[in-house]
Amino acid sequence: MAENMTPPVQEMEQDIHEQKRIRMEKLAERKANGMDPYTITKFDVTKKAAEAKAEYEAAEAKVKAEAGDDEEALQAGLDALKENVISVAGRIMSKRVMGNAIFIHIQDSTDRIQVYVRVNDIGKPQFKEFKKWDIGDIVGVKGYTFRTRTGEISVHTLEITLLSKSLLPLPEKWHGLKNQDTRYRQRYLDLIVNPDVKQTFVTRSRIIKEIRNYLDDIGYIEVETPVLLPIQIAAAARPFKTHHNTLDMDMFMRIETELNLKKLIVGGFDRVYEVGRIFRNEGMDPSHNPEFTTIEMYQAYTDYIGMMNLIEDMYRTLAKKICGKDVISYQGVDIRLGEPWERLTMAESVKKYAGVDYNDWATDEDARACAKAHNVEVEEGEHATKGHVLIAFFDAFVEEKLIQPTIIYDYPVENSPLAKRKPEDPAFTERFEYFIYAREMGNAFSELNDPIDQKERFVQQVAARRALGDPTGEVDEDFVTALEYGLPPTGGLGLGLDRLVMLLTDSASIRDVLLFPTMRPLPKQGAGENGDEEASDEDAE
Repeated sequence: MAENMTPPVQEMEQDIHEQKRIRMEKLAERKANGMDPYTITKFDVTKKAAEAKAEYEAAEAKVKAEAGDDEEALQAGLDALKENVISVAGRIMSKRVMGNAIFIHIQDSTDRIQVYVRVNDIGKPQFKEFKKWDIGDIVGVKGYTFRTRTGEISVHTLEITLLSKSLLPLPEKWHGLKNQDTRYRQRYLDLIVNPDVKQTFVTRSRIIKEIRNYLDDIGYIEVETPVLLPIQIAAAARPFKTHHNTLDMDMFMRIETELNLKKLIVGGFDRVYEVGRIFRNEGMDPSHNPEFTTIEMYQAYTDYIGMMNLIEDMYRTLAKKICGKDVISYQGVDIRLGEPWERLTMAESVKKYAGVDYNDWATDEDARACAKAHNVEVEEGEHATKGHVLIAFFDAFVEEKLIQPTIIYDYPVENSPLAKRKPEDPAFTERFEYFIYAREMGNAFSELNDPIDQKERFVQQVAARRALGDPTGEVDEDFVTALEYGLPPTGGLGLGLDRLVMLLTDSASIRDVLLFPTMRPLPKQGAGENGDEEASDEDAE
């Protein structure tokens, strides 16, 4: 199969190289004739394509309404519209030569519009040059809008200028850019030939704006905290490591914004949030990228129940603002964001979906035996506690069932080092995660504000890493010091923005909502016989 595919690929690459050679010759000729397009620094655009078409359609409708059945008045009115000269600019996406006239379509950030270029309007020398221009070139056009005999609103050209020369051909018209790997690596090309892709990122920008509006309106303040940190905390996530030359010290790119935001609550801010870029040196799959965006928010004088209510209301609000409704379709499944979300404790969810009752385990040994009987693998092995086993059952039986919005709360203390213990049952914490389409979408706590308890948990985290032979990670003493000055009762929540954008744009992969996702570098030319073979980035985990 691979041998059969090789000749067309080689022919395509040869064709690209040949087209580039021809275009380079055209560019050299223009430069030699004093018409270097790269020397142009500005072109005054007065209308975008979508705006030009909409305004002409409205003006034309008005003329027709005023003229009624009077053909002469109608023609006079349409002729008067030609006095409105506009300037548009964009990339040539198609070209059709018809003797002494040429039709092209140009594409800007809003739409495509047809451009009619006639030799009688721009002169023979300019028309001769224009015929040499290629699909992909960027042009500026001055002219008036009109409707062609076939009914298409177009620009009748009075002047046309080559603003930038495209030296590489765009993907072939009918097949387009379908290769996912190329789309992600060359997003600029993806945006040119797949206009729908651009809408995903416009929507992403709107989602961030609406989240900011929502939080700002209820009294939150947006802040910024450091990306580079002087220590590596003992959290489960693995950070990226770098080196500060002037200070001659290793530094770590943040894996969360949580600790610094809670320091601000100590300092007197009651409600803060950050739209923060996060970096984790871990695997990649359709819902994970090594760098991603979170939104973390912290509110003094509330608890995790308050944050549950906030996130439900925020999602309903976002769905209505972005999608126009609170029942949305994701990968063919209707997701009901507007209905009250189901709320289950982790123990209740395991009992519901796995048929196992946490309360039946009198000891850690009972829990481990139950896991063994159900073929549930527990990472901690013989050191596993009841909490560890409960988490393992949840991972094995529950998460994949949580399609509709569901809040799972009261997590074991073993995997919640920053959450406050439940006063009535210290084995559990006031923590919740919410799930949609079997994905964890966010995480929230009643924040731990006991500095003594917090330090003990940090120390236990470090000890656990050491026991596994991992020498990295240390206690964040400055955070403990901040708690010693007093952190008020606080609710905190963090959500993954990229997964939220995936949900609201019906995107299957996180790479579809990241403009430039992390990719394995392509082999360099001449890397060897198998240099063009690479492992899939989707399987890099």
